[in-house]
Amino acid sequence: MSAYKIEQKRLLHRGREFHFVSYEGQLANPAKALAAVPPGWYLMQSGKRIPVMPQDRDQPAEAVEKVLIQWLDSHVFA
Repeated sequence: MSAYKIEQKRLLHRGREFHFVSYEGQLANPAKALAAVPPGWYLMQSGKRIPVMPQDRDQPAEAVEKVLIQWLDSHVFA
């Protein structure tokens, strides 16, 4: 069993609420032609999981929120 702990962040930005969830990475699977995926942050929207950025477990919460807001500005509000 994995020791990975999922994190969630709900951010209010420009009058809208956004839900971000961290997910554990996955090892590559050559038999299925799948590349390795590092742990990362994903935006949860309309039942879909949209990749945002790799997760750095040592990054302070304030820094994570700042980068997530920058991502929103450049991908959602651009």
